[in-house]
Amino acid sequence: MSHSVAVIAGDGAGPEVVAEARKVVDAVGLDVAWHELPWGTDHYHETGAMMPPDALDVVRRHDAVLLGAVGHPSVLDHVTLWGLLLPLRQGLDLWANLRPARLLEGVPSPLAGSPRVDMLFVRENTEGEYSGVGGRAHQKLELEVGIETSVFTRAGVRRVVKYAFELAEQRRGVVTSATKSNASRYGYVLWDEVAEEVAAEHPDVTYERVLVDALAARMLRSPLSLDVVAASNLFGDVLTDIAAELQGGMGMAASASVAPGSDAPAVFEPVHGSAPDIAGQGVANPIGAIWSASLMLDHLGEREAAQRVMAAIEDVCREGIRTRDVGGDASTSEVGDAVAARV
Repeated sequence: MSHSVAVIAGDGAGPEVVAEARKVVDAVGLDVAWHELPWGTDHYHETGAMMPPDALDVVRRHDAVLLGAVGHPSVLDHVTLWGLLLPLRQGLDLWANLRPARLLEGVPSPLAGSPRVDMLFVRENTEGEYSGVGGRAHQKLELEVGIETSVFTRAGVRRVVKYAFELAEQRRGVVTSATKSNASRYGYVLWDEVAEEVAAEHPDVTYERVLVDALAARMLRSPLSLDVVAASNLFGDVLTDIAAELQGGMGMAASASVAPGSDAPAVFEPVHGSAPDIAGQGVANPIGAIWSASLMLDHLGEREAAQRVMAAIEDVCREGIRTRDVGGDASTSEVGDAVAARV
């Protein structure tokens, strides 16, 4: 089967890690056609926009998107986010963001004793605190006000929590819902109510509701007590950064923005950002990008290929071929070459 994949290599270290992910996928031997889309900071400086007006139509012509990273000090962060990432997620209705957090053998842990870490976060990806609803008034005056409105819909909460339960049925059978309904009396009370309803439909899955601050502490104290975590857009964003550190650092973290049951192309990206401070030095960790490519292959129905890539990642980490951020001295390309060779 042939697959058409759009590539947004992006900014900073993004092109470097995407090149390694592509190298590994090509080593698998599948029929994958790569289509490069030159969007990001350079496009912004040339046109005033992070991507063209017909970007969603362009992306819909492909089966998936492999994204490196976008962002540069020359462009304000909110311009980058609302100019590319969020329009893709919201415009394609990619409502679930999957972020696996697993500490691989050979990768140093920041926790004493190197405890096992194996969590899967299912983050609501299109509404919540990142809905973009609000505004500012009286700008530059002393009484200036900024209003940010979180949007929680019953349908939006239900679909992401239901997906978390379905994934838990394939794992260890525990869903932890991150909430703050003691203080947020509307949005998170609705979230809790819907989660309880979905839990009743999945009696074989253990369900627990945990306040997000207590959950953050528990991730450090007892990471293996967590299996699948369902979280809102903001809570999922924050908690997965903690989880990334538990699995060795941001360079190890992969993600998939998907819409189960839809034919919309999903977006796969490492979550480490563009890292302009190390761009061009050949030291960026490509594992997050390669892991994201494994998620992409699985999503495209190439499960055996996805497993081969993941097994190769595990072998390389176990053997100590790692970049400096995870205790090694290998370059970006050396890690990519090693994974590709084992595939």
